[in-house]
Amino acid sequence: MPERLFKHKVKILFASMFICALVFVRAFENVLFYDPFLHYFKMDFVKWPLPEIDHLKLLAGLFYRYTLNTFFSLGIIYIAFKDLELTKFSAILYALFFGILIALFFAVLIFSGEENKMMLFYIRRFLIQPIFLLLFLPAFYYQKTVSKK
Repeated sequence: MPERLFKHKVKILFASMFICALVFVRAFENVLFYDPFLHYFKMDFVKWPLPEIDHLKLLAGLFYRYTLNTFFSLGIIYIAFKDLELTKFSAILYALFFGILIALFFAVLIFSGEENKMMLFYIRRFLIQPIFLLLFLPAFYYQKTVSKK
């Protein structure tokens, strides 16, 4: 019994550390990443033109943030399910979604940014927030419970 209790405490401790790391990424986003849209989307952006953007720096900043969020999210997924194959599958999904989302983001930004500010907002949201974690955890849990039956 004490071993089992200790095992869960360690699991909770590591999951809490990964969650705190995700919060840290969000709390220090202004310092850690180049993203001129951070301030822009906090104001009434519909009335204002898009900010000046260094596309290469923005790509690097989004990649860095997405990579950090992905690393911490994969840690949480591994701790929750203790399944290396599921974690590898999640990593492939994260990489695939990054490629699709970053291509969409820059296509919209370059070709129709002023007309599609809301689309930029939502695509960027998927790139900078750990939304996929919120989608994957219940989906994988459901999959595990269905496969046990």
